[in-house]
Amino acid sequence: MLLLLQSTRPWISPHSVRCNRISSSRRCTLASHVCWLHAYSKCMVECAAHSQKSMKEKDPYNYLDVSDDMEVVRLGLKFKDHHRGHVASVIESLSISSFFLIRLTQLNMASTFITMFERLHLFAVQVLSCTNMPFASVSSSINKPIPLKLDVSLPSFEDLKWSLARLIYLFNMQLERNVATFFVVLLVACFSFVVIGGFLFFKFRGHTQSLEDCFWEAWACLCSSSTHLRQKTRVERVIGFILAIWGILFYSRLLSTMTEQFRNKMQKLREGAQMQVLESDHIIICGVNSHLSFILKQLNNYHESAVRLGTANARRQRILLLADLPRKQMDKIADSIAKDLNHVNVLTKSCSLSLTKSFERAAADKARAVIILPMKGDRYEVDTDAFLSVLALQPLPRMASVPTIVEVSNSNTCELLKSISGLKVEPVENVASKLFVQCSRQKGLIKIYRHLLNYRKNIFNLCNFPNLAGTTYWQLRRGFQEVVVCGLYRDGKVYFHPSDNEVLRETDKVLFIGPIYWRRKPQLAYLDDIQEETKGNPKMERLEKSAESSTNPLEVTKARLANVVKRPQKSGSKASDYNLGPKECILLLGWRQDVAEMIKEYDNYLGPGSSIEILSDVPLDERTRTGNLSGQEKLQNIQVSNRIGNPMDYDTLKEAIMRIHGSLGKEEVPLSIVVISDRDWLRRDPSRVDKHAAFSLLLAENICNKHGVKVQNLVAEIVDSKLGKQITRIKPSLTYIAAEEVMSHVTAHVAENNELNEVWKDILNAEGDEIYMKDISLYMKEGENPSFHELSERACLRQEVAIGYVKNKKKVINPNPKSEPLSLGMTDSLIVISELEGEQPIVA
Repeated sequence: MLLLLQSTRPWISPHSVRCNRISSSRRCTLASHVCWLHAYSKCMVECAAHSQKSMKEKDPYNYLDVSDDMEVVRLGLKFKDHHRGHVASVIESLSISSFFLIRLTQLNMASTFITMFERLHLFAVQVLSCTNMPFASVSSSINKPIPLKLDVSLPSFEDLKWSLARLIYLFNMQLERNVATFFVVLLVACFSFVVIGGFLFFKFRGHTQSLEDCFWEAWACLCSSSTHLRQKTRVERVIGFILAIWGILFYSRLLSTMTEQFRNKMQKLREGAQMQVLESDHIIICGVNSHLSFILKQLNNYHESAVRLGTANARRQRILLLADLPRKQMDKIADSIAKDLNHVNVLTKSCSLSLTKSFERAAADKARAVIILPMKGDRYEVDTDAFLSVLALQPLPRMASVPTIVEVSNSNTCELLKSISGLKVEPVENVASKLFVQCSRQKGLIKIYRHLLNYRKNIFNLCNFPNLAGTTYWQLRRGFQEVVVCGLYRDGKVYFHPSDNEVLRETDKVLFIGPIYWRRKPQLAYLDDIQEETKGNPKMERLEKSAESSTNPLEVTKARLANVVKRPQKSGSKASDYNLGPKECILLLGWRQDVAEMIKEYDNYLGPGSSIEILSDVPLDERTRTGNLSGQEKLQNIQVSNRIGNPMDYDTLKEAIMRIHGSLGKEEVPLSIVVISDRDWLRRDPSRVDKHAAFSLLLAENICNKHGVKVQNLVAEIVDSKLGKQITRIKPSLTYIAAEEVMSHVTAHVAENNELNEVWKDILNAEGDEIYMKDISLYMKEGENPSFHELSERACLRQEVAIGYVKNKKKVINPNPKSEPLSLGMTDSLIVISELEGEQPIVA
C-alpha cells in the first residue's frame, strides 16, 4: 500500500471490508479515532505545503516539487464520504500519514545526498591538485592503500584447544618459577566467589539486607563450612553449600601452597645459591678435593694458636666452602672433616665457580683470603678452571687487597695468573711428585717437612724489623738466640745465603725458623750474650774477640775450616756439572699421569747409569699417551723400562724384584722400591688406594726378606697419615710419604702469609735450595762437642743454613739454647738448607 502511495498514479481506494459484528460502543470509539486521523492527515498536508514553499525560497535549484502528491492526497480525502465503514476510514488515514512521512524523508535525504556530493567533489579536486605537486606522494597514504586482512571467521575447535593448552602451559611455567603465583590465583578466585555469592544473596533475599551484609554472609560461608546450615530458603542453601565446598578447597590449596613456598625457600637456603653471605674476615675455599681435610685442619691449628696468644678476632674462624656440587653432598663432606675441629666453623654454599655473581654473594671482597682448589684430575682442566675462577674475581671491587691462593699444575700457569691485573694472586704449584721423589731418597725428610708446616712447632716466619735497619746479616744471625735466621726477603725474592756484610734495609724482612711470633717478635741479643758461647774454649774466645775488633777475621775462618771436611764421606744426591749423583736402581710400582715428572726429578738427582723400571697393569699405549713418556730421550742419567703386571700379585712382583737383583750382579748399586698410588687416586676412594699401596709395600718387603735382596729404601705413597703411622710402627724399616698432605699444608701457610709462597717454591724446586740431612762428619771431628752456633758458622762456610740436627734418630729443629755444647756422635746428622748435598765451594 505504501508503494501505491508513493507512485504518481491516481489514488484508487481499495474496497473496504464490511464489518457487521461490531458493537455500538466499539463503533463510537472507532468513529472518534477516524476523526482524529482525518484531522492528522489534513495537518500533514498543510505542513508539507508550507515546507515546500520555504524550501523553494531558500534553494530554488534543489527544490523538489511535491504538488502532485499533495493533490493526490486532497483527492483521496474527498472520498471519505464514500467509504463504507470505520475500518476503511482508519486504513485510509494511516496510508495518507505514511505517504507524507515517506515523501518528507525522501525530500530530506535528497538534500543530504546533494550536500555530501558537493563536499566530496571539493575534496577530490584538492587531492588531485596536491598529488601533482613534487614529493606529494611521500606523505600521502591515499596512493598506497594497505589492506587490513582481518580474519573475522570463528576459530576452529583445534585452535581453541591449543590456545587453552598454551594458557595452561604459561601458567605452569610461571608457577614453576614462583610458587606464589598460585597463591595470587587462589586469592583472586576466593574474592570472586565472595562477590558473586554476595550479589546472589542480595537478589534472592529481596533486598531485605544490605549488600555489605550479603558480602559478609558469603565470606562467612566461605570461611566456615557450618555457616551454610543456617540458611533458610532452598536457593540460599544451595549458594551456601557451593561457597562452603569452595572454602574447603581454597584453604586446603592455600595451606599446600604456603607449605610448598616455605619448602622452596628452605631449599634455596640449604643450597645457598641465592643467599647473600654477610661475613667479613672469613676464608673462602673454592672446590673440594683430597687437600680439603688437611687445609681445614691446618687452619684450625693456626686459629687455635691465635686464640691462645690472644690475637684472634673471633672465637672460631669462619670458613666458607664453595663448590659446584649439591648442598647435601657438601654438608656431608664438611661434617665428616670438621667434626673434630673446635676452632673453625665451616659454611657451605653450592654455586658456580666461574660466575662473578657467586663470589659477590660470598662477599669475596671482604674475605681474609680466597683459596681455589682443583676439582678435576686432568692437569689442563685444573688450570682452565682455576683461570676462569680468577677471572670471575676480577670485576669485584677491593679484591686487590685480598690474597687469592690458586693451586695449579705447572709454572707456566703461575705466570699467566700473575699477569691478571687488579688481583693479588699467589699461585701454588702442585709439586707433590717432586716432593715425593725428594722424600723417597732421604728417609725421614718427610717428618722434617711436616714439622716445619705444623703451627704448634717451629715454622718459617717473615718479620720486618725497621728499627734494625743498618745491621749486618752476620749480626742478625748471631743476635737472634730464640730462632734460626735463614735469609732475607727482599723485593719479592728470597735469599738464603746473603753475604755476612749485607746490610739490612727498612723494607727487608728477615726469614727465620721458630715458633709463630704473632705480636711478640724475636729480640736481638747483645754482644755480651753472644760471647757466652765461647767461654770454656780459650782459642775460640780469643778468635771471636779478634773477629769483633776486625783485626784478624781470617783466623776465625781458618780455625773453623780446620774442623770442616772439604769432601763428604758419601756421594752426593743432586747431579750438577761438577758433582755427579749416585748410581741407583729404582723399582716403581703403580702408575698415574705425573709419572713423567717423577722420572725427570729422579734424573736431576741420580747419576749416570741409573735405571727405573715401572711395573703396572696399565697398558703401554695409555702410559705413552697420558704420561708423555716420549720425552725419555731427553733424560741424561737414567734409563726407563716398562713392565705390565699387577703389583699386588705375588708371582709378578717376585719376578720383577729377582730380575732387577740378578741384573745388578755383584755390583753394589742401591735398590729402592717405591709404591705410588695407581692411576689418578683423586677420582677414586683414597682409603681403597691406600690399602692397595700398603699391601704392595708389605708384599715387596716380604719377598726381599725371604730371598735375601738388600733394599735401601722401601717407600709407599699413602694419603691417610693414621694408616701410615700404623704401618711404620709395625715395620720400622718401611717409610710412608703423604706428599698431598704436605702440599695442602703449604697451601694453608700461603693463605695465612702469601709471602711464604716464594720460600716454599724455592725449597720444593729441584733448581733451588732443598733440605738435606748431612753427615755430621762434614762439620766436626770425632771427639769435638761444638755448640749449634758453631755448627751453624761452619755450615755457613759451605753456603748452607743449619736449622737442626738428628741425634739417635730423633730430629731437633731450632735447638735452644744454641750456645751449649752438643754431644753428637759420628752417626748423627746435621739438617741444613743447601742447593747441593755433595761437595760445595768453601768461601773464605
